[in-house]
Amino acid sequence: MREHALTMSLAEAMVNVTELAAIATHSQIGRGHEKRADQAAVDAMRTALNAVEMRGRIVIGEGERDEAPMLYIGEEVGLGQGPEIDIALDPLEGTSLTAKAMPNALAVLAISERGGLLNAPDVYMDKIAIGPGYPEGLVDLQATPSENVTALAKAKGVPVTEISVCVLDRQRHAGIIEDLRRIGARIALITDGDVAGVINTTDAATGIDLYLGQGGAPEGVLAAAALKCVGGQMQGRLYFRNDDERGRALKVGITDLERIYTLNELASGDTIFCATGVTTGDLLGGVRIEQGQARTETLVMSSRHGVSRRIQTRRRGY
Repeated sequence: MREHALTMSLAEAMVNVTELAAIATHSQIGRGHEKRADQAAVDAMRTALNAVEMRGRIVIGEGERDEAPMLYIGEEVGLGQGPEIDIALDPLEGTSLTAKAMPNALAVLAISERGGLLNAPDVYMDKIAIGPGYPEGLVDLQATPSENVTALAKAKGVPVTEISVCVLDRQRHAGIIEDLRRIGARIALITDGDVAGVINTTDAATGIDLYLGQGGAPEGVLAAAALKCVGGQMQGRLYFRNDDERGRALKVGITDLERIYTLNELASGDTIFCATGVTTGDLLGGVRIEQGQARTETLVMSSRHGVSRRIQTRRRGY
């Protein structure tokens, strides 16, 4: 019988990748240079991925080849031997957060066996997500925000005023915010970092019950890979602003432009998800360099093994 590709040793290798990307970004925290911060993370992540025994392919990365010199969609990484792996990544989720020394910046990636992650174009996606423990189909993108909150409150056994919804602070979400305010739900507005926003629904300590709104489609796939590991629920629908963006979807083989994707369609295969904190946030502590040591905190999850771990690492030589 063929050994499953997503071994725990491969998960450990991915932890190493996100840790090194986060550490490389540390010197750019609060410097005000988004591009420098992102480039530091990209360079470190690419080098680390190329040291892993796998035949890796980037399916969600920094952009298409003519837009990104490294970690572009379709780029092959790894040592060229071992399992065939598809990779979705965001070397620095929260470039603005890092440049401004704000919380919740992460180095993030997800992997699956070949074909297990939706090759989402770089467009917007309408998203809704909740954590584990609820009846399947409890929330629905086609329902109103207030209807979804009411359903979630009923399932949780609390009044709607006790439900906290994470929403990106954008003008395009004014209608969502107005509807949530009308019923008295709590709203946690974030400036960036909607991967962390979705993942926060899986951890009661964050106080987030529901994620709702429009963010990047690639980030939606990354978040779905994380939710798959813990049994959460998510729906996503691509949103196109113009014909160029519709063309991007057609280019990657997406023909039903109105489709609502379920969690298992966004991440159809088993997944491993890793996120290392760059700046301290609700989910993870950020990189600290003290007395020649780099300290990191990483969340690693595996859908196949049903494992979720927080790993604190110390590395000498910094």
